[in-house]
Amino acid sequence: MKLISKIILCVLIYLAFMLALFPARLAVSLAPLPANLQLGGVSGTIWSGSIDVIKLQQRQLEQLSWELRPWALLTGRAKLDFQLGSRASAVNAKGQVTLAAGGISAEKLRFEAPAEFLMADSRLPFRTQVSGDISVLLDTLAQGQPWCEALSGKVFLNRVGIRNQFGQYPLGDIELGLQCVAGQVQLATDEEKNAIGVAGTLLLKANEQLEVKARIRETQAQSEDLKKALPFLGKRDAQGYFPINYNGKIPGL
Repeated sequence: MKLISKIILCVLIYLAFMLALFPARLAVSLAPLPANLQLGGVSGTIWSGSIDVIKLQQRQLEQLSWELRPWALLTGRAKLDFQLGSRASAVNAKGQVTLAAGGISAEKLRFEAPAEFLMADSRLPFRTQVSGDISVLLDTLAQGQPWCEALSGKVFLNRVGIRNQFGQYPLGDIELGLQCVAGQVQLATDEEKNAIGVAGTLLLKANEQLEVKARIRETQAQSEDLKKALPFLGKRDAQGYFPINYNGKIPGL
């Protein structure tokens, strides 16, 4: 029995080393990847590796690296530290992601990208184009139904502008708080977090539905095109605010 136990132990140790040294390139070649996903420059192992280029339709990501914590697997979870690009890259991200039977969770996650990158496949009405940069800082995230069980963080819209067939609308910098409300993702801002006089909430619901409840008043920081467009939102209230209300499918999808 002692001999059999030793043989089993040796086999398990051998399999553990084989798995730890399993090439990431071979794992990618065996994986059933989507037809519109292309990976280039895969190196390292499944525990510690990198990918030089990731192409997905019109989007391209560069320099993805990861470190998988093997001991977390003993608890039925896969903990992954990853980094995408660098702070000098147009698209970059860094954080820790945990995969478990209950879903995905994340901590201390940072993501930055130009608006053009995020909206490359979108078809917005009135030939609308969005410019600027978007930064997402997540303290905590836990997947739930329909979207989240827990969520805390911030979204920063930097030098954001909107241009369409009616005019140009530079919006400047806007800070939004992130939280989970009844399983739905809520973004909220107030007038102290932007210069264009907007305050309210945006709720990302199930089935690609979006609900906006906000208001905006005229400020000196607004462009003339934006000031002229405000009355089209609806009747101004006694405090000088125009309503911004929407409940329907996410525009551009």
